[in-house]
Amino acid sequence: MSRLALTRDKIYKTVARQLHGVVPCWVCAEHVAREDATLEHIQALSQGGSSHLDNLAISHARCNQQRHGSSTPP
Repeated sequence: MSRLALTRDKIYKTVARQLHGVVPCWVCAEHVAREDATLEHIQALSQGGSSHLDNLAISHARCNQQRHGSSTPP
């Protein structure tokens, strides 16, 4: 398992434990199933964000893709 996958799994488990099994998507706030969880950079790396835990959140894969797709200039 990659380091990123381990980090995602650790964050997911921590949030699930704190919120009694409910892991809200950082983008849409709906529950994220473990198999659909991705890591989202709250502040994008391209905008000076980091990959530190305080800048990472769980999101749906589709929300992550839509968020980054909509921020791409035409």
